[in-house]
Amino acid sequence: MKLPQKPPDFHKSLITKGLSKFSARHIQAADDRYRHWDELRHRKPPEGLTHEQWWLVTKIKRLSALRRTELLDTEGNPFQFATPDFLAIDLHQIDLSMGGNVGVPEPITNPNTRDRYLVRSLIEEAITSSQLEGAATTREVAKEMIRTGRNPRDLSERMILNNFVTMQRIRELKAEALTPEIVFEIHHIVTQGTLEIEDGAGRFRNRDEKRIVGDLEGAVFHTPPDPEELQERLEKMCAFANGAEEPFIHPVIRSVILHFWLAYDHPFVDGNGRTARALFYWSMLHHNYWLFEFVSISSVIKKAPVKYGRSFLHTETDDNDLTYFISAQVKVIRQAIEGLHQYIDRKSTELQSMQRRLKALDFFNPRQAGLLLHALETPGTRYTIASHRASHAVSYQTARSDLMTLQERSLMFVERVGKKNIFYAKTDLVTRLEKLQTKNEEPDTR
Repeated sequence: MKLPQKPPDFHKSLITKGLSKFSARHIQAADDRYRHWDELRHRKPPEGLTHEQWWLVTKIKRLSALRRTELLDTEGNPFQFATPDFLAIDLHQIDLSMGGNVGVPEPITNPNTRDRYLVRSLIEEAITSSQLEGAATTREVAKEMIRTGRNPRDLSERMILNNFVTMQRIRELKAEALTPEIVFEIHHIVTQGTLEIEDGAGRFRNRDEKRIVGDLEGAVFHTPPDPEELQERLEKMCAFANGAEEPFIHPVIRSVILHFWLAYDHPFVDGNGRTARALFYWSMLHHNYWLFEFVSISSVIKKAPVKYGRSFLHTETDDNDLTYFISAQVKVIRQAIEGLHQYIDRKSTELQSMQRRLKALDFFNPRQAGLLLHALETPGTRYTIASHRASHAVSYQTARSDLMTLQERSLMFVERVGKKNIFYAKTDLVTRLEKLQTKNEEPDTR
């Protein structure tokens, strides 16, 4: 990732060019998509304007809409943001789709299936958030580790498991006000057992641990505040997150700024990105966007990590204008919501298709039917009481009953490995389900 070209000095341009040279038509030609100078300079300017003039009228139009925040840069200058029309429209759509029940997919409101999608989301966010920070474990291996409850084998798996536990903890903390102690707790969970500095989890970085954000070629992207400032900055961040003595800021914008704030201050020796994204989740859930439990933003960010990094740089190189980062993250949220709907639609279609073919699936409860479908899609998968319990967020007894019933119906067999029972689907599972339908027997699902 390259450093974006810093925009021309606005105040200097204003002095040299003045406003008198620009007509109302020129002002109306200002860019309305909130492009950074680094992008705008490569586009054709409106007729009668140079690139620099186009940037100047754009900045004039933007300045009148900017609001200051409590977040200050290392020089004491405030960060600020605007809410252009396109961003207001996106925020409205998020409000409609994430805060109530309108348009919520039925499998999420259905108590028989919602936990399966919740666990899937927690696992997906844990994996992709860790992969953004360098975890190299494949998705299937990571899912197997979390579902079976086995111990992580390496650093990458430990990162993913930590993130999964963190996401679970965030759900427990969503009603609490944010405090420095909670931030330290989240960081401790995220980084436990993964840091080169063994005692670095859950504490500020020291002066000799100052972390410059850059690349392998030596380019410096960001220099965070000095360690001596971190306590005060953290307290201000928590006050902002809780909305203390603040004018109204849209909850999604507040959540995104919280994400940026922690990442900007970079208060820890490592794990700042994962902690920032976890705090963003806390804030969204804290503001009653309950559907966000089922959404993974990191899975979207991972597809375009350079855009994610560039949105930080655009903000810092253009007068601390957070609108760049906010608009980028709001777009990520919209894509994550769309991804959730597409995933549920695809799975629902697959389920309906399989149920039409294999009517016997109707004889089983939704958890058992889901396991049988998974077994048909991925032959040879190992299932345990612990993995079934984790996949559906049910009790040990319920998970055991589900699997034992499938074994009793001769759809699965069990092997004893140490102290664990390992369940496998029969290799002729389709034939057995078809025979079950022919007999028209409905098994006892307890």
